[in-house]
Amino acid sequence: MSDTTAADTTAQPVPRTEVLDRAADALLTLAEERLWSEITLRDIAVAAGVGFAELYARAPGKAALLERLGARFDRAALDTAELEPAPDAHDRLFEAVMARLEAMEPHRAALIAIGRSEGLAMVGPRLPRTARALLEAAGIDTSGLSGAARVAAMTAVWTRILVVWRDDEGALNRTMAEIDKQLKQMRRGLERVRAGF
Repeated sequence: MSDTTAADTTAQPVPRTEVLDRAADALLTLAEERLWSEITLRDIAVAAGVGFAELYARAPGKAALLERLGARFDRAALDTAELEPAPDAHDRLFEAVMARLEAMEPHRAALIAIGRSEGLAMVGPRLPRTARALLEAAGIDTSGLSGAARVAAMTAVWTRILVVWRDDEGALNRTMAEIDKQLKQMRRGLERVRAGF
């Protein structure tokens, strides 16, 4: 075997995105099995099959992995922008919210356990980012003062929807009814402050 061939068979570093995705998946698995407070970053690295130093360089805490998961779930909402758009913004926003929830649904037990353990301290900073992603996926502008009002309103709506989703098992009928109700109320409220869509 030549030196060139031997060099070709050496282990290559795991790409950054793969490390984070594997660790995020491991975090979800561990969160279903153990208390959130008992899960360390080292535990996550072992479960993900990645080096601890390698993971720490990319995500120096569990919060960074939750951010990764949040971005992944947001992507499901943003992907709805590629679909044939519904004529009404309400319907597009409803589809984006449902896509986000459907991406979360397989991990319901883990996400609820994390949320109950950490509350808004851990997920709170991400809520406006998700709200912005949902609005943008629906083709609703989030720039300027009107956009800021929309993001603030959608953040409140998204927070309420999460509470209902957490307690709604099965076909998510209550959640869907709450989404529809909250989006209609938000739209009326934004129209009153001239930030409608």
